[in-house]
Amino acid sequence: MQTAVTHSSVTLSLPYEDISFLRTISRKMGWKMSRQRKSGLDKALEDVKAGRVYEAKSYDDLMAQLND
Repeated sequence: MQTAVTHSSVTLSLPYEDISFLRTISRKMGWKMSRQRKSGLDKALEDVKAGRVYEAKSYDDLMAQLND
């Protein structure tokens, strides 16, 4: 006789320091844990929304910013 197992996905927001604790618990319980990371585009869009953008005044200004 086989038992049917159903799975559910759960999304949690945790402090970064607690992720290792959650990973330890998930291993002991036999759960599978994965993290969805933000793409570079998502990070860039967040920077624009937060006003963390810089417009270079000239080519030399842009190169100076890139070299810092």
